[in-house]
Amino acid sequence: MTDAPAIEVDGLTKKFGDFTAVDDLSLTIERGEIFGFLGPNGAGKSTTIRCILDLIRPTAGHCRVLGLDSRTDSVEIRRSLGFLPADLALYPNLTGRRTIEYLANLRGGVDMGVVDGLAERFGAELDRKVGEYSSGNRQKIGLILAFMHNPRVVVLDEPITGLDPLVQLEFHTLMREHVTAGNTVFLSSHTLSEVERVADRVGFIRSGRLVAVERMSELQEKSLRRVTLEFPAPVPASAFDGVEGVHDAVAEGNQVTARYEGAMAPLLAVATANGVLSLTTASVDLDELFLEYYREGADPEAA
Repeated sequence: MTDAPAIEVDGLTKKFGDFTAVDDLSLTIERGEIFGFLGPNGAGKSTTIRCILDLIRPTAGHCRVLGLDSRTDSVEIRRSLGFLPADLALYPNLTGRRTIEYLANLRGGVDMGVVDGLAERFGAELDRKVGEYSSGNRQKIGLILAFMHNPRVVVLDEPITGLDPLVQLEFHTLMREHVTAGNTVFLSSHTLSEVERVADRVGFIRSGRLVAVERMSELQEKSLRRVTLEFPAPVPASAFDGVEGVHDAVAEGNQVTARYEGAMAPLLAVATANGVLSLTTASVDLDELFLEYYREGADPEAA
């Protein structure tokens, strides 16, 4: 168990009748990393998480947490696990503090000094009834519950829902502190900016299939750049067909815009041959790169 990855998913498939929610998904998440799990709503993120946590049973495949089988060792796993579901439900007539105390006692007790420290960091109101909370305050209670026992693995499903930007920043700091101590965070989201800020690696899921797994640093290096070329007369976009590194050239009036990667020399050779007057470049936002993974019908290998 000591050297096992934090989470291992092997050939996971989950069907609901004729509908396949997760299709032959395999994934390994190492200890001491923040792993971002990205996909649009309905892509299979929450179903994957529920299978990992043995909240539902897979149709096929196996899941392990800290080297333990998710199904046969689920009680042991929960001693080292923190979890925040996307649809957090709490007892409306209990205060935040009584809710935390009740669930902490089910664990056999936690250090309430840690709870108070987390509440202070998030600005959580613990002495009001949960039923009076805003969605953001309920989410703060959920984050406290997920981290209060210093779990070795934390699984978070859409965790920033309702949180204001300052609390989000504090939450991101907490996650980084947690993995620096050797723990692991599995962060599921459909929000690129959340994952981009904190994740070490990211996996893309679309229509139940794992499309790609990338290191965030390498993914940022892959982001394309956009170039705008101005000519003395209209130049057809087809002039750039087949030019190495050039994608999606579009002509409008005397301008051609395109995305490119790698060296600019091949692009400049064509532009110079057509008498280019000016050239401007800008980085393509990672949102556009991520959309390549989500685009319906796209070839995952080509994305």
